[in-house]
Amino acid sequence: MNHESVQEYYGETLQTSADLQTNACCTAGEVPDHLKAVLSKIHDEVLSKYYGCGLIAPDALKGMRILDLGSGSGRDVYALAGLVGETGHVVGVDMTDAQLDVARSHEAFHAKAFGYAKPNTEFHKGLIEELDKLPLEAGSFDIIVSNCVLNLAMDKEAVLRGVHHLLKPGGEMYFSDVYADRRMPEALTQDKVLYGECLSGALYWNDFENIAKRVGFADPRLVEDRVLTIENPAIEAKVGNIGFTSATYRLFKLDLEPACEDYGQAVIYKGTLPESPQNFVLDKRHRIEAGRVFAVCGNTYRMLNESRFAQHFEFIGNWNTHYGLFADCGGETPFDGNIVEDTASTGGCC
Repeated sequence: MNHESVQEYYGETLQTSADLQTNACCTAGEVPDHLKAVLSKIHDEVLSKYYGCGLIAPDALKGMRILDLGSGSGRDVYALAGLVGETGHVVGVDMTDAQLDVARSHEAFHAKAFGYAKPNTEFHKGLIEELDKLPLEAGSFDIIVSNCVLNLAMDKEAVLRGVHHLLKPGGEMYFSDVYADRRMPEALTQDKVLYGECLSGALYWNDFENIAKRVGFADPRLVEDRVLTIENPAIEAKVGNIGFTSATYRLFKLDLEPACEDYGQAVIYKGTLPESPQNFVLDKRHRIEAGRVFAVCGNTYRMLNESRFAQHFEFIGNWNTHYGLFADCGGETPFDGNIVEDTASTGGCC
């Protein structure tokens, strides 16, 4: 598979979202009210050419500088532009001229729709594997998002390496994509339809997490996931028993530990985020009720204390005492104190 095939699929084969052959590139789930209000202001042509698989709008966006990788017709760029406010800025990157033409043609429309004096958006043509070739300053983005695009990249590790380079310290990548439950057979990765439908380019989820850690995102956090049902008999026959999941992850650019360690720390959510007054959801394991003391591991403490979320929390504890692995994050010691007899072995490490 190559970039030209992906460009052809998204620039020529697909004219609207109705041309998709599976549901892999379609958003499912209830849209939050605060996002509905923004989406209602987006131009119909932009919406008709939207091929995303999730909602990439985390909390606390006001005034943020955001980069959207694989921005397509600009649907998410414009949704985020409405959420960051006039003081924020959203940049889109895409490699397909037909999609960029649609996005760029509606910048003035959306500035007026949001009541801004001028557009707070911009678009660049380029490959998301080559972010270093674009006029983007290192460490200049608070948040980088991507909506069902990483699977289309030829070099996923290069994408994540570029993301890490462009994020500010404490910034995050918040993105949705498709993952497979095993590594993809080579024959399927060369199928243009399967690749264009976000299936055969999908990473095996464990390979993704290891790549993320290798480039500097030590503790990937799964926010939400849903099983994909392809609902196309011909394509189902091609992929056989391979299972696919649409998942949203967040990756923080912070000095995190490989495991969740316990330092006796806790946080209290103040309930000050307008879109989440009752509960703050960091990830699938961390739903933090407002006003309640919530014990956290060291990594979670840093994610909240050294990011844009800090003002919305009270922090309890320090780093003076280490208590081992933090059990509530799934950590457990490998030792059980039992000796397993092995009659085939007479040696050991002591």
